[in-house]
This record gives sequence, structure tokens and C-alpha cells, in this order.
Amino acid sequence: MSDSTPLECVLGLIRAVESGGGSESVRPYLADDFKLTEWPHVLSPTGAIRDFRETLSGAEQSRTVVRDQHFDIVRSTSEGGRVVLEMNWSATLLLDLPHWNAGETIRARSTAVFEVVDGKIRSQDSYDCYFTEPGQEAVPAGGSVQDGA
Repeated sequence: MSDSTPLECVLGLIRAVESGGGSESVRPYLADDFKLTEWPHVLSPTGAIRDFRETLSGAEQSRTVVRDQHFDIVRSTSEGGRVVLEMNWSATLLLDLPHWNAGETIRARSTAVFEVVDGKIRSQDSYDCYFTEPGQEAVPAGGSVQDGA
């Protein structure tokens, strides 16, 4: 990964996750001292901080929770080793979760901030806003939550 730009490295990770990414798929993109900070959201009200091993374990576990993950990248910004992605994420649930049943599509609007050092992702901060109501949709570009346009 060291010959790729920080953005290419992050997009490689995203593609690995979309392809069903277990630990072996995501591992090449992560530094040994990787830290994932998941800020509070409806499925993790207190948030979570995971180290490299916990992140790899989570990548394996995710294969029993969701399939067909897709990231629609709305915007990306890269400066030095920092990459910021704004995305619409979706996946099909393999089991029941609060607000959703197995077989349903779960969706979220996400922003993730990555730090890439020497071609490996050292950290990721994720901010996820899950759509919990049927018919709830992302706010169109240029719109606002208040006016929905």
C-alpha cells in the first residue's frame, strides 16, 4: 500500500469492505497501531474505540451481521495524510437488530476521517447517522435537514 496515495489507500479499504471484507481483506490497509473510534449512534449509544485486533475481529463478525455492503461516496477531501469521506452506506441485514429485521436494508449517512501514515491507515473516526424510519432518506446535496431540499 505504500506506493498509493492516502485517498487510494482509504478507497482500497472501502472496496475491501464492499467485497465482503473479512479480516484478511482489510488487514493490508491497516497499520499495526490502528485505532477505530466509533462515535455514539443508535446502535452504539456510548460509541466504541477499537484497536487493530478488535477491528479485525469486527471485520470477521460483520460477515454474520450484514451482506452486500455498499458505500456511495458523496464527497472526499484529502490533505496530507488525512482523508475525509462523506458517504451513504447500505447493507442487507442477516439478523434482527433494534429498528430492523433480518433481510431488510439498513442505511446510514456517514462521515469518516482517516489518518494515513506510510501507506497504511493509522486511525479512523466514524460518525454514523442511521435511518431508522421507513422512507427516511438522505438530505439531497445543497439541502438541509429542516427543509428537506
